[in-house]
Amino acid sequence: MNEYAQQLTVSQSEPNERAAFIRRTYAHLAGAVLAFVALEVYMINSPIAEMLLQVMSMRFGWLMILGGFMILGRLATGLASGGASPTMQYVGLTLYVIAEAVIFAPILWIAVHYSSPDVLPMAGILTVLLFGGLTLVVFTTKKDFSFLGGILKIGFMVALGLIICAVLFGFNLGLVFSGAMVLLASGAILYDTSKILKNYGTDQHVAASLRLFASVALLFWYILQIVMSFSRR
Repeated sequence: MNEYAQQLTVSQSEPNERAAFIRRTYAHLAGAVLAFVALEVYMINSPIAEMLLQVMSMRFGWLMILGGFMILGRLATGLASGGASPTMQYVGLTLYVIAEAVIFAPILWIAVHYSSPDVLPMAGILTVLLFGGLTLVVFTTKKDFSFLGGILKIGFMVALGLIICAVLFGFNLGLVFSGAMVLLASGAILYDTSKILKNYGTDQHVAASLRLFASVALLFWYILQIVMSFSRR
């Protein structure tokens, strides 16, 4: 049974309630992004980001960071979902933002110190434009993108396997992989936006913003890698 099936979903609610849910969700998403930016500014301008980069440079350092992120991300998502109280939803969102900030710190430190000053603004603008366009597709077409669920699960499992192999055997996944991940992240945004409208209750705006934040962060990560790659060229 769907975990949200027993309560009134956003798509079943009155138009004013639906509009209020959407405003709250995207306001919390914006707040999460601002908190993420603030944490990154702090870590990049302190020894933390460089220390994380050193850990990541160890043979199994990246796997340690990735494993910790997956555990913390799972915990945060669990706290925010399943009809959790508003307090638990906020705890989950806070934990997830912190986890994303930690995993992003090394690559952002590299971008700041070894790439063109245009790299971060360009990656941010491209992420916002693509996210906005995909969101508009869901809201204007009112299409149910839940059919993407199975495809995304397989895609992310394959991607995780490739990442682990790249770390273990020391090869670079390259631009093709980053491009494929941008497509996967875009599919996740379509799927997640559709899902929160059709399956979430009107009091679950914090959990909904966490779900969207996760997809936006993934999209930004791989767009940044692509932009950095072209900048080096």
